[in-house]
Amino acid sequence: MLQLYTEDTFEMEGEPFFGYLRGKYSARELASIDDYAFDLGIEVMPCIQTLGHMGQALQWQPYTHLRDNPEVLLPESEATYEFIEKMIQTISRPFRSKRIHIGMDEAYGLGEGRYRQLYGYKDSSQIFVEHLQRVTEICIRHNLQPILWSDMLFCLAAKNNTLMGYYDESNNPATPELVSNMPSHAKLIFWDYYHTNSDIYSQKIQQHRDMGCPDPWVATAVWTWNRFWSALPFSFEAIRASTVVSKDKEDGVRNAFITIWGDEGNECDVYSALPALLYYAEHGYCEQPEVDVQALKRNFEGICGANFDDWVTASKIDDIPEGTPITSRSTFASNMSKWLLWQDPFLSFMSPQYADEDLETHYETIQDTLSKAISEKSLNCPLNERLELPRRIATVLSLKCFLRKRCVDAYRKKDYNQLLEIAHGRLSLLRQEVDGLWKYHRKLWMKTCKPFGWEVLENRYGGLRTRLETMYDQIIAHVDYITHYKLDQDEDEDDENEHKRIPEFDVDLECIYYGSKTNLLIDHARVVSTSRPG
Repeated sequence: MLQLYTEDTFEMEGEPFFGYLRGKYSARELASIDDYAFDLGIEVMPCIQTLGHMGQALQWQPYTHLRDNPEVLLPESEATYEFIEKMIQTISRPFRSKRIHIGMDEAYGLGEGRYRQLYGYKDSSQIFVEHLQRVTEICIRHNLQPILWSDMLFCLAAKNNTLMGYYDESNNPATPELVSNMPSHAKLIFWDYYHTNSDIYSQKIQQHRDMGCPDPWVATAVWTWNRFWSALPFSFEAIRASTVVSKDKEDGVRNAFITIWGDEGNECDVYSALPALLYYAEHGYCEQPEVDVQALKRNFEGICGANFDDWVTASKIDDIPEGTPITSRSTFASNMSKWLLWQDPFLSFMSPQYADEDLETHYETIQDTLSKAISEKSLNCPLNERLELPRRIATVLSLKCFLRKRCVDAYRKKDYNQLLEIAHGRLSLLRQEVDGLWKYHRKLWMKTCKPFGWEVLENRYGGLRTRLETMYDQIIAHVDYITHYKLDQDEDEDDENEHKRIPEFDVDLECIYYGSKTNLLIDHARVVSTSRPG
């Protein structure tokens, strides 16, 4: 089975702002996907959203009347259910499958926005279940089996709008009232991409059964979101913890699947998920807790035409030189290469997090290793060419990670020859490498995806390129001013000249996340500036 996640990215008649400029699928494209899969014996299930994660559509004026809040649809409104029915009819038509994924995850703030203004206060769990009843009725009317993510049933019961409410082992929402009101036709999916210990999976599966869902589904994931290359070592551990429980003959489940996501810009090369996808597939044919790793590596090379170890090595762009241990308490994988790339180069305010790490040598080593993996294995492992993205990222980061520190040291020592050398040398080379990375990433995107969405990443690259140019220009102007005007002996003579100092280099940086060092998972918006827009 293949589940095709869409949100608003499919054409709907009479709804031009649904998926507007988002590269939405036409009905013909969806039917082609279904036909191709059908010839291979694969069922394609459409996946939409019928409550939360609707912000892409709800941002537009034609849909403001459907908002509870900017991300969540308005329950109890008949207009909402007419809209949901239209979505369900439209998305199910091109597919042979009689199952549909109705989403309903992460609907934070449910009942607390326009809903409360229009209908008054009602317990959010009750709102959710009543909404689920209505959506399930629509599915039944169209001869469809609905399945949905289960997290909000747990989060709302715990009154905790975070995933902590979902994974709290003491939180079991299976009250008699909820169990009696849950529509029996709807199937629940327990999704957990974070835990590397199997115990929580066993407990949560049982809690789903307590809610009246005797055959819950279980979803794991390859960590492709919010990063440039899949976090393969962590993915292997989380996948193993999930599948060991899922395939247990006594207490396991009949339906399990693996997901890949593109949150925060879809920067990741989706092909980098292949080793973890094969690892998951091998577990389906293995009764033991672990697969035959050597067979896995041979199969990966034979099936994909790439070297398994080389692709795992590429994941090191998000790790420190000695590596971050993955233990039973680990719950996420750092995306260090992302926040190192996008952090403002002039301010470099994340650099105290890695001040004691030799990241320059680390990234130079990765760059060299991946270069050899590409050039020396092109015959037997042609798909190793996909390692070019992490190779280029490693090159950029080797130049960028301590660029500000080098500049500040020279600036404060008033070593203007050194400062000029950095500007003409390392900084200029970095600008060239960033341009090369941007153009390569663009080529990779256009080869893999529709063009829509690339503008998000291109704006990020554009911001980085202009900040590097500003940094270069400010350094050159400052050195030129000092060289020509010799103001050291008369500090008050020309206080108004903007090139007398470089204020960004006068500021001492503070450690923002004490105790975390580089073990952080951070979005672009957090590292691009210390100032919030607005």
